[in-house]
Amino acid sequence: MSGILKLLDARWSGPVLARLQPVFARLQPARTFRCTAARQDEQSEKSSVLGKRWKDTAETVVIGGGCVGASLAYHLAKAGMKDVVLLEKSELTAGSTWHAAGLTTYYHPGINLKKVHYDSIKLYERLEAETGQAVGFHQPGSVRIASTPARVDEMRYQMTRTHWHVTQQSMITPEEVQQLFPLLNMDKVLAGLYTPGDGHIDPYSLTMALAAGARMYGAQIYNPAPVTGLQPTADGKWDVQTPHGTIRAGRVVNATGFWAREVGKLIGLEHPTIPVHHQYLVTATVPEVKALKKELAVIRDLEGSYYLRQERDGLLLGPYEQMEKMVLQDSWVRDGVPPGFGKELFESDLDRIMEHVEMAMEMVPVLKKADIINIVSGPITYTPDLLPMVGPHQGVRNYWTAIGFGYGVIHAGGIGKFLSDWITSGEPPYDLIECDPNRYGKWADVPFMCAKARESYGFNNVVGYPKEERFAGRPTARVSGVYHLLKDQCSMGFHAGWEQPHWFYKAGDDTQYKPSFRRSNWFGAVGRECQLVMEKVGVIDLTPFGKFTVKGKDSHRLLDRLFANTMPKVGQTNISHMLTPSGRVYAEVTITQLAPGEFLLVTGSGSELHDLRWIESEVAAGGYDVDVANVTDDMGVLGIAGPNSRKVLQKLTEEDMSDSGFKFLQCKSMQVAGVPLRAIRISYTGELGWEMYMSQKDMAAVYLAIMEAGKDQGIDNFGTYAMSSLRLEKGFRGWGAEMNCDTNPLEAGLDYFIKLNKPADFIGKAALQEIKAKGLARKLSYIAVDTHDIDPEGNETVWHDGKVVGNTTSGAYSFSSQQSLAFAYLPVDLCSVGQKVEVELLGMKYPATVIQEPLVLTEPTRTRLQKKAKSKA
Repeated sequence: MSGILKLLDARWSGPVLARLQPVFARLQPARTFRCTAARQDEQSEKSSVLGKRWKDTAETVVIGGGCVGASLAYHLAKAGMKDVVLLEKSELTAGSTWHAAGLTTYYHPGINLKKVHYDSIKLYERLEAETGQAVGFHQPGSVRIASTPARVDEMRYQMTRTHWHVTQQSMITPEEVQQLFPLLNMDKVLAGLYTPGDGHIDPYSLTMALAAGARMYGAQIYNPAPVTGLQPTADGKWDVQTPHGTIRAGRVVNATGFWAREVGKLIGLEHPTIPVHHQYLVTATVPEVKALKKELAVIRDLEGSYYLRQERDGLLLGPYEQMEKMVLQDSWVRDGVPPGFGKELFESDLDRIMEHVEMAMEMVPVLKKADIINIVSGPITYTPDLLPMVGPHQGVRNYWTAIGFGYGVIHAGGIGKFLSDWITSGEPPYDLIECDPNRYGKWADVPFMCAKARESYGFNNVVGYPKEERFAGRPTARVSGVYHLLKDQCSMGFHAGWEQPHWFYKAGDDTQYKPSFRRSNWFGAVGRECQLVMEKVGVIDLTPFGKFTVKGKDSHRLLDRLFANTMPKVGQTNISHMLTPSGRVYAEVTITQLAPGEFLLVTGSGSELHDLRWIESEVAAGGYDVDVANVTDDMGVLGIAGPNSRKVLQKLTEEDMSDSGFKFLQCKSMQVAGVPLRAIRISYTGELGWEMYMSQKDMAAVYLAIMEAGKDQGIDNFGTYAMSSLRLEKGFRGWGAEMNCDTNPLEAGLDYFIKLNKPADFIGKAALQEIKAKGLARKLSYIAVDTHDIDPEGNETVWHDGKVVGNTTSGAYSFSSQQSLAFAYLPVDLCSVGQKVEVELLGMKYPATVIQEPLVLTEPTRTRLQKKAKSKA
């Protein structure tokens, strides 16, 4: 171990060290910023001469000259935007870019971010030829190492989520792993996940190439040009203030890395981003590495929680320490980033990462004798969930973000293209809602952000299970009026800051959180809850729904423009969809007209501000005279469902709850247990049920009254897992699964809700008419899957005759029919009932059959058929 603990005064070598040498050469001890470093004002009062003509106007101003900002400027200019300006406060790459390890990989556990990674790598492969600027791109491939059975399952899980994408990826044997990295100790290696084309790039050279490309296509880059103020104008533009003058911008994009919070504060926003200390070490020449004939693949030892790659004739090792040991730069959240900080580093701390270094030495024994040339400790930016914040921000017009990148180098190329496509076309090129900046609201305060960032960093390489929950920072201020009554009875899930029951415990149940790739301890409990709703009556907390009111003289005209369905009459409810201009499904919303010109809009918890931003954008663009209010936090929601639900509610209200007195999709203002509320006859279980909207402060009283009134009807609680199973049995589509910005409503089977003949020219209407005339290439199909102890979740690969033909969108076990169900997109020639296909789950292909939907008729349909049968009798 003595070798690796010895810091050498050796000559710098390799791209990373060449990049770091001038910085370390000029650093003095006083210039090393510790976690408790005081603010230092080193910015010259006089701005430097820019050496070029200053532009007073721009269509887009990108703030921040790291690899992400440079990529966006490049893509916008290349797309033909004439007035693109990038403002960098000091010099390009200052911040997190210049000291990054530069890893590039096609792999991502999420579905949509695979596209981002793919676009990045394909850009980097051609960028040098396009711009004439070397980028130092190496593509030896990468291997994720599995050394436990759970890791092998995780890799199989990820393989089925990759087969229907363009990225090449394969599981390989230990022998094949060793061929790609012959210096490994193979004692613990069970398998590997190999991704050809992965590797690493020099972040400095990459950024310079992107900047050169941006200039080549007409963009202007000004530095040093710090932004000192952002002032919105009445027409939705921005006055971007700098020491050199003000630019009137059509939009601004905050791409400022760990300065993101400070730029956000200029307009009153508190972006939930925080810098964390990330360390990596670089060794001197290792003889065994130098002797190799080809470059080593990048390895990621998931149990050791580190990455390792070749750096010239040595090695570069980057660990992710446990959450108890990692360091947040929380003083920057409190006091701001020191003005002089740009191309500086933190003091390294080898002891903090030594546990991971020792695991790396066991896995790669040549490290034991290697000498460390340097330890790099620099800031990288984290959001609470580790995903970046990308897109337009709700509540402010024409303000966009590209911030919170924990992996900025691999995201830069793809995100630049994604945002450029969105800006130039008016809609996102594909679904990327997991990176929507509007997934966080005011509930994401500093304590939550710090707790989650610490957890996300420390859990960087934990096994990624489906239905995963992480518990740091919970609960937030977002708890419903019945949370304290329910929290000890159930397993809670986290939804947009809310705590919502997933499933409920009974005596004898295993109540532990036990994530798994197979059926787990919640399986029996969910079956019990499904039976409860089908045979008796259940209650569910639905408070996390996003809820808006829209009223005013133009409200009907606005909603007719936004939604493809006709608007419901007063006292009625319907399901409606907002579409993009190209005819894809931006949102699914339940709309109720409460009074003439006054509407209640209800959307999913995860799309609350995502949908609100879209609505507000259309209000501004069309000059509508309306008032739009977000009432999500004020309004609690209880759902009651099951054949006995009518009997329970009738005990608590004077309102006629009969089928003729309270019809399906009808809304009434009424009192339940003396509490005023609005009830809508609707249930996402497909059973007889109501949703009741009330003040949060009244929820507990209403809940307790319902539970007391329902004792003789067998009432009990149920959670979202049961609701998901029941909605799938009824053939209900879910937004974010069966429909999103990657799908159009016709292929999703939403024809009933799309009124192409309505007079209003709703957004996406012309595109849908064209899609309908052209015909569909694929359609959503309903399939039964023959499995044993595993069920589809969604995003699995569907096979036919040995070829990939589609993907599932969601899945669950049907307790009514005792089989696994899924929705899947299939080519139109494979959509007929009875068609045989296969669904890949954990490396096995399970037989599946296209079946008639729905498997279980909804309660309104059953009631209608019963009445029809009686009338004929």
